[in-house]
Amino acid sequence: MELLPLLGIAFGLAMDAFSVAVATGICLGKVSARQAFRLSFHFGLFQAGMPVLGWVAGSLVAEQIRNFDHWVAFALLAFVGGKMLWEALHPEDECADRGDPTRGASLIMLSVATSIDAFAIGLSLALLRVPVLFPSIVIGAVAANMTLLGLQIGRRAGHLLGRKMEIIGGLVLIAIGLKILLEHL
Repeated sequence: MELLPLLGIAFGLAMDAFSVAVATGICLGKVSARQAFRLSFHFGLFQAGMPVLGWVAGSLVAEQIRNFDHWVAFALLAFVGGKMLWEALHPEDECADRGDPTRGASLIMLSVATSIDAFAIGLSLALLRVPVLFPSIVIGAVAANMTLLGLQIGRRAGHLLGRKMEIIGGLVLIAIGLKILLEHL
């Protein structure tokens, strides 16, 4: 696979991770190096791993996955975005009580939700008989770096606008889920 189209695919796939990272940076406000590492590592790892899984699954599973992948991505992003909206609209809930989206089940849900499209890319690569190792490394590296950038942008924007940015972040997550859903319907 040529490098320029591969980079285009990688940046396209990384946009979901970037948007979620912006929303996470807004929610957290202050982002530690450990949180930034966890989120970027997991997003990069899942973005790199999903094409490999998709490639392995091959064309046999492609029809089954294509029928519901958009619903899974929508449900996960809508849940996390809705939770962010709820918390932003209920200021009596302290931020410390919300938990850290860079840990535990939230981290796994966000990692899966932002990488489902990468699974489909892996299926496509298998159908085209393109080796998957180099593309998956590029996709993962771009996603990890875009996640770090998104966290920093979200963190800075969150300091300026507070809860308004958290509402925007939640709406962005829901919009990404809707976009994925509408593209597949």
